[in-house]
Amino acid sequence: MSVQKDPSGQRSVQSEAEVPGTPEEVWQAIATGPGISSWFVPTQLEGRVGGAIKSDFGPGMDSAATICEWQPPFKYVAESQDLGPDAPPVATEWIVEACSGDTCTIRVVHRWFASTDDWDSQFEGHTHGWQAFFRILRLYLQHFKGEPGTPFQLMGVAPEPQAEAWERLTSALGLSGTEAGQSVTSAAGAPAFAGIVERVGPPDHPELLLRLEQPASGVMHLFALPMGGQVYLPIRLYLYGEQAPTAAAEHEPQWQAWLERHFAPPEPVG
Repeated sequence: MSVQKDPSGQRSVQSEAEVPGTPEEVWQAIATGPGISSWFVPTQLEGRVGGAIKSDFGPGMDSAATICEWQPPFKYVAESQDLGPDAPPVATEWIVEACSGDTCTIRVVHRWFASTDDWDSQFEGHTHGWQAFFRILRLYLQHFKGEPGTPFQLMGVAPEPQAEAWERLTSALGLSGTEAGQSVTSAAGAPAFAGIVERVGPPDHPELLLRLEQPASGVMHLFALPMGGQVYLPIRLYLYGEQAPTAAAEHEPQWQAWLERHFAPPEPVG
């Protein structure tokens, strides 16, 4: 969604989705540390005005915010300065609205004040990112509601073009040409997994979302992101149930070693 502007200089973008669950169930998923960690990134959250939120996007990529409004189970607002010391502070609103049939609309709104459009494209990109995470949230609430998750995230790198990098990754995993609803298992030599394909993204935004049965019940999300002359290949796994911590501890090193063999970033020149 494009950036909305008003005469005062306030700018905003928003993203929303309909998800299964009552407001209380959805609130647990978006306003508690264990809930957020089960579909987003590992997160700690103090549920009160003045409480801290810390999200771990990977080594050296922590995000910090402070809660300035807290109205469970319908709304909270957190302020952050994640874009840097010269960037405007950002207020992020999380809103839950009840719908019919035990579903809710969840809406995320980013607001900031600026006299230029220097940050607009970055925030427009956020809206696309939220839609991908909302698909994971929807799957979590549909199949694993209330279960704490054990997530881990990895990153591969391949040369451009994007289509060839994506084909190389999906072929190596045994996922090339799959369709929604198809049962899949990992290819020989790849980290072991089995599950059902829930979503296949369009060619210009390649993405796969799987509901896992092995190595534990869970979700796997992978996509391709061209940047700086390379194609980044993020892979996120969210495992649930009693076996999840053990399965994650066993399988994360296997995934990491496999990516380092096949999709490691190129060595710096010079």
